[in-house]
This record gives sequence, C-alpha cells and structure tokens, in this order.
Amino acid sequence: MNLEELVGKRLVIGIPGTKITPEIVNHFKELRAGGIILYRINFENPGQLKKLIQDLELALQRKLLVMADHEGGRVIMFEKGVTIFPDNLALGKTEKIEYARLQGKIEAKELRRLGIDVNLSPVLDVLTDAYSPNIGIRSYGKDWKLVSEMGCARIKALQEHGISACAKHFPGKGHAPVDAHLGLPVIQSSWAEMKKSHLKPFIKAIEIGIDMIMSSHPYYPKLDLTPQTIATFSRKIIHDTLRKELNFKGIISSDDLEMGAIKAVCPIGEAAVKAVQAGHDILLVCHDLNAQKEVFHHLMDAYKNDRLSINELEESVERINQLQNKRKKRFEGGAPHAEKNGKKLVQKITQESVTILQDKNRILPLKTKNNIPQPQKALYPRKKNSYEKIKKTLIIFPRFSELAKKIMIEKELQDEKKFLLNSFKRFNLKPKLFLIAIEPLNKEIEAVKLSIKNVERIILFCFDAHLYPSNKRLLEVVQDSKKEGIIILLRDPYDIEMVKKSAACITNFGYRACQIKSSIEKIFLSSI
Repeated sequence: MNLEELVGKRLVIGIPGTKITPEIVNHFKELRAGGIILYRINFENPGQLKKLIQDLELALQRKLLVMADHEGGRVIMFEKGVTIFPDNLALGKTEKIEYARLQGKIEAKELRRLGIDVNLSPVLDVLTDAYSPNIGIRSYGKDWKLVSEMGCARIKALQEHGISACAKHFPGKGHAPVDAHLGLPVIQSSWAEMKKSHLKPFIKAIEIGIDMIMSSHPYYPKLDLTPQTIATFSRKIIHDTLRKELNFKGIISSDDLEMGAIKAVCPIGEAAVKAVQAGHDILLVCHDLNAQKEVFHHLMDAYKNDRLSINELEESVERINQLQNKRKKRFEGGAPHAEKNGKKLVQKITQESVTILQDKNRILPLKTKNNIPQPQKALYPRKKNSYEKIKKTLIIFPRFSELAKKIMIEKELQDEKKFLLNSFKRFNLKPKLFLIAIEPLNKEIEAVKLSIKNVERIILFCFDAHLYPSNKRLLEVVQDSKKEGIIILLRDPYDIEMVKKSAACITNFGYRACQIKSSIEKIFLSSI
C-alpha cells in the first residue's frame, strides 16, 4: 500500500443521501477512505441500505469497514429491520444482565443482515450525582459494577454473533457537565477518581476482548497536565494509558472530529494530526465532505513532513485489517428483518424499568369505573370496588414529528394524536389533547394556560426542562395551575428536581414508543 492508501485506511466518513452518486465514489477514491458510518439520512428501508453499501463497494472494487451508531433509545439510526430498544438507563434499572446479553444477540443478527461490521456501542460511561446533559439515559447507571456487567454481556453477545462492539467514551465522561457535540466539557477528576469508578468498565471490556474503544473530547486537566490538551489529543490518556498500561490490543477510534468541542480548540485538519499523535487508529469525520478532505490532506502533509510516525501508521492499518478480516461476508443471515423475540424482550425491559419517582398525594394508580380489570397490586391499596370520579383530563404532549427530519422518530410517534388516543383507549380514558412544540413558543404556553382552566387533571409529558428553558416554563405553568398533576419525564430523569411534591412523577428513561406506552400503563397499573 502506498502512503495515500495507508492514510485513507484510517478514515471512516459519513455521506449525504440514500444513493451512491459519481461524486460520492470520486470522494472515496480521492480520500482512499477505509470506512463509512451510516446515519438516518442514509436510510429509507433495508433494501435501499443494502444497495447503497453494495453499490459503493462495487464502484470502489474494495471492501469497506461499515459502521453504525446503534446504541438503542436516543441513538438509533434505522427504523425498519431492527428492534427498537429502550435507553441503557432503562435496561440498567431492571438489573437483569441477561437482558443485556439478549439485546446484544438480537442487535448483532439484525445489523449483520443490514451489512454492518461495527456497532459503536455500548456506552460504558458511569453516571454520578452530577447533571449529565450528553450521557444521562445512554448510561446503564451510577454503579460501575452494573455498567461493567451489562456492557460486557452485550459486548460478548454482539461479537459472538458477528458484530464488532465499540466501548465508549474512554476514559469515561458520565459526569461531563457539557455536551461535547456543542462545546468543550471540562472534567476535574483525578486519576485516582477515574480508576475508582470510570475506568473500570473499560478494563473489564478489554479483559473480555472488546474489538474497539472510542475516546471522546473532554478536557481532563488533572489527567494530562499539558495545557488545553483534550482527551482526543492526549498521548498520555490514549497511548500511554489505554494502549500501554491497560494493554489494549484492538482498535482505538476517535469520536466525531466535527463536534463542537473540537471546534473550540483547533481547526479540524490539525485536530486529526493531534488525534493520530495521541494514538488513535481510526478517525471519525461524520458529516462534512470538505472537512473530510481537510483531514486527509493535513494527515498527508504531516506524514511527509515527519510530524507523524509511518511505523505507527502501518501498525494501525494492520489492526484495522485484522478487524476487517473477521468478517468475510457482507450480508449474513438472510434478508433484513427484526428478530421475532425482540418485541417481547423490549416489553419486559420497559415494564420492569418504568419508575414512579414520587407520588406523595397518592394520585396513582388512576382508577375509573370503566377501566379494564387491574391484575397488578396497587401502589396504594384502595377499598374493594371503590372508584373515583372520572376527571376531565388534559394530556400535554410534544410534537415528535417535528424531530423526524433530524433524528429517527418511529412512525407511530409521528402521528401523536392517534398514538395517544390508542394508548389511553386501552384504559377507557378519552382525554383532551394538547400537542406542543419540542421547544414551546410563548403563544403555545399561553394557550396551555387557557386549556388548563377547563380540566381537573393534567398529564404532562415533559421533554427535558433542564435543556430547554421553554419546557421549564411549561412545567411551571402546569404546576402553578394547582390542578392534579402527573408529570412523565421523557428524557433524563434530572427534571425531577423541578417537579413539585404535590405532583405524581414517572419516568421510563426515554421517549421511544415502547417507553411511553409503559409509562402510560404505570399510571393505571402502578405496583409496588
């Protein structure tokens, strides 16, 4: 291989659109890019995705490393041909390690049929008591032992059934105060603190033979004393610690070099050089074609000017080749389809994970005369055959259809009205509905105030009041109404801090349809 081919081998890039065009083929040829990462914008249906991969590899006359960011919950790229799993925090809440293993097995079979080689999952970041705007529900929880057991069970199953797993985000950023997509997180933890908890899941993953580990972009001033050296650029963190001290033999990948944290530090071309100097094998450049070109040409200049080691480049390419050689066939397991037992597993996870965070006034379970007979034991026992008056109920629910152009939103959630009416119909409740923007406008919040006047009970599906000031105001308006309130938290559970003690509050640690359905069930079927 010549220098261009060696450099290109370590690039994994994203592309626009759902078809391979001559421009895309020429772009791959210019960069000699070794891999592709697939996103929602590349997916219409399984057959189309299969053709996209086939067309690109046929045009290039070489095999690519095909990756997907398929964590479950918040981070899912494909709607069809796969099981839609809930977020990791829901899984962690069940404490059932077997569920994680089964998820990995199901994911692997489904992704192999779609032509995927590497799943950039699972997240092994450990949460703390600190607010975590980026990781949150993507983590299995605060207990490093549980995170390790859940993560390793899933990793083993993924890799046993044909998919390389990628543990992230080394050395651990469950306590990052800023989302690295948007800005630069600064984490003040010492090595002693990191070794006590955050590093341990990665160590366990290395012990069981994880194929890939991804770093991320926080700045850890106490881990590398070199000023302004984020983890992505830190040879001490990546090479000295992960590669040498922890003896990791597999692939080290960067996180996406187009993130805001990188932009806050240096241009992307220089960032690529620094990431390679730190010890990364693979560089992710996920969206911008011009940025991808800049990365390639800066790396070429750096090798020609002896800023980067040719020997280390050859070692990286050898590791990448070994990973690719694990999978001889592209589409294994027949035509793409979701596993039959996937939905049953999802139902078990979501029903066992949905949690009543508070219910001081014993609002739950709601029990109306025409309800379906309840087989489960009530959270707070009521007298036999005692039913409360059917209260006029207002449901306030975000218009998820607004997000469908940006992220994967399930089809049933894109018709919010139908989804809600069907979900509550099961319990013979016909509520009044108020659909509201993901970030509500002032006029919408004022309209909510008017709607509240004519009801006795409000069920608010709250979409992250910590992140969106308008949602915080909406939550305040609902609670200031003094009406009976049930708050269902749709993303991270941190919003419980803003919920008044008079309201009942539920979460299922995410906003996938399966999680919302289980939250609605919990309103009527609360159990101890």
